[in-house]
Amino acid sequence: MDVEPLPRSAQRSVRRRRTLRGASLAAALVLAAPVAGCTAGADDADEQAVPPSSVVVQPGRPGEVNETIAPEDYEAPDRSPEWNQADVDYVTDMIWHHLQALEMSQLAPDRAQDPAVRSLASRIFDVQGSEIHGLAAWLQERDLPVPVVIEQGDGSGPRLPDGGHGHDAGSMPGMLSAAQMTELEKASGPEFDELYLTGMIQHHQGAVDMSTTVMVEGVDARTNELAHDIGAGQQAEIGRLQELLDEL
Repeated sequence: MDVEPLPRSAQRSVRRRRTLRGASLAAALVLAAPVAGCTAGADDADEQAVPPSSVVVQPGRPGEVNETIAPEDYEAPDRSPEWNQADVDYVTDMIWHHLQALEMSQLAPDRAQDPAVRSLASRIFDVQGSEIHGLAAWLQERDLPVPVVIEQGDGSGPRLPDGGHGHDAGSMPGMLSAAQMTELEKASGPEFDELYLTGMIQHHQGAVDMSTTVMVEGVDARTNELAHDIGAGQQAEIGRLQELLDEL
């Protein structure tokens, strides 16, 4: 099919639109090039200008959350001491405390009537005698005075150098007074069983209180372990002592 050519006026209009369209496209390309170049340059500049971000995670105290802070705001804490006076007092006092438990328990074989009381007293003697060795070693490792003779060839276990009753009973929780110790030494049979069990419950509860205190006030990790073991062991033993007392 033959197509009639457009009139000359129409042809001029088409050429004019094509020319304008081409000019507009060229202008757009020219404008776009420097804009893209500027954008890329700005991004590179920003990356170079902003230093890599860094933070310091500062651990919180027990029960608290960690903090994230800027490096310039971080202050390194002072180095904590390996042990403090609360640790020393606990270890020293617990040696005295255990020594009295040994004195009490040594009376049981000759004075107790209930076999279960004699058996428990023997166990307390062995366990607390062993713990005294660990407590004394803690002091020795730090060149601190040890208030007890550890090595005994007669099988009697740790004891005071002078063979006396030792530390002031009123200075530590749970310690039996001199009058209570004298009463226990004079008793026998059912009376001894009752006095021994009652006195040892008092004694154990004092050790639990002392252990709880040093776990808060002390700083030495080993002392904390000793206190945890002693406190937990004696807390559990209080239940057995009470059972025997109720059965008398």
